[in-house]
Amino acid sequence: MGGANGATILVTGGAGFLGQAVCEQLAQLAPASIIVPRKRDYDLTEQSHVRRLLEETHPDIIIHLAAVVGGIGANRANPGRFFYENAIMGIMLMEEARRRGVRKYVQVGTVCSYPKVVPVPFREETLWD
Repeated sequence: MGGANGATILVTGGAGFLGQAVCEQLAQLAPASIIVPRKRDYDLTEQSHVRRLLEETHPDIIIHLAAVVGGIGANRANPGRFFYENAIMGIMLMEEARRRGVRKYVQVGTVCSYPKVVPVPFREETLWD
């Protein structure tokens, strides 16, 4: 990631499966700091928490990986709540980043998108053959 050297990078979801790997890679780019907020301290579905997070951390770069997840069963049981919470986190973070002039904002999306029946172990390139 260009421009990470000396930057303060905020990685939401940085303690999760994907986030840990991203933070390890970012650390090799010599940022000033990598900030990994925790839900117990900042509920990213609450605008006041998002504002406080950015006020307290002053990030140059935000990588938004945090998400409400739970697997296929949980997604089926809570589709509206999961969709809303994931959407609102990204929308509020993006808007607060814009307001504060954050240099770069990166956001990923998540979805349970693999077929019901597939040989295990599988590779993504084999799913579409």
